[in-house]
Amino acid sequence: MTDPNSSTERKSRAGNLADGVYQALRRAIIEQALAPGTKLPEDSVGESFGVSRTVVRSVLARLTVEGLVSQRPNKRAEVASPSLAEARGVFQVRRGLERTVIESLAGQLTAEQAGELRAHIAAEEQAHGRDGPESIRLSGDFHTLLASMTANELLIRYVQEVASRCSLILALYGRPHSSECSVNEHQAIIDALLRGDEATAVQLMDEHLMAVATRGLLDLKPARERDLKELLADYRGRLTAS
Repeated sequence: MTDPNSSTERKSRAGNLADGVYQALRRAIIEQALAPGTKLPEDSVGESFGVSRTVVRSVLARLTVEGLVSQRPNKRAEVASPSLAEARGVFQVRRGLERTVIESLAGQLTAEQAGELRAHIAAEEQAHGRDGPESIRLSGDFHTLLASMTANELLIRYVQEVASRCSLILALYGRPHSSECSVNEHQAIIDALLRGDEATAVQLMDEHLMAVATRGLLDLKPARERDLKELLADYRGRLTAS
């Protein structure tokens, strides 16, 4: 029987807590609840989630590695604000990575994977016009779901990172766009993959990512200032519920 007070068990609980805060804070950034440039003082974030500054520091370091948070010496951490040049570079890398995903999956999807993709498309359609943040998250999740089906751990990690960064970029430079259009594009990609039509699937994915980049990278959108604890309140609720 495991001793709940043992050092191993305490480390496990601490690790789970840090991971929960990481997931919640990452989601708040991707769903654009936290706009680029939002300050992330360790004490305020810690109070929002009911955790120590040590936990917050480890979470912010993890998000910094992923490019979602910016930390400079003697400066407070903040949600990253990539430049236009950096943004274009991210989209360029993403196009290459997702081409590799398509080449790996064309004609190789199992019936179970096809069902999982169709279920995801159905969720995207339900979210259309109902919940902006959920629609944004599901749109990105489509790409990470595809990558996960390659079983290539390095490719999965890189696609997840660039997809997250692209969500951040669109929060900074994007314009309102039709999520329905994105859903239709996703469906067309799945259809080509299931037919084993690699050339068409690659073309569709590339056109899709170019369309996403075109919808963004245009006008800088000023964000309305809101209190950090107010912004994170809902995400703390999700943390306690999980």
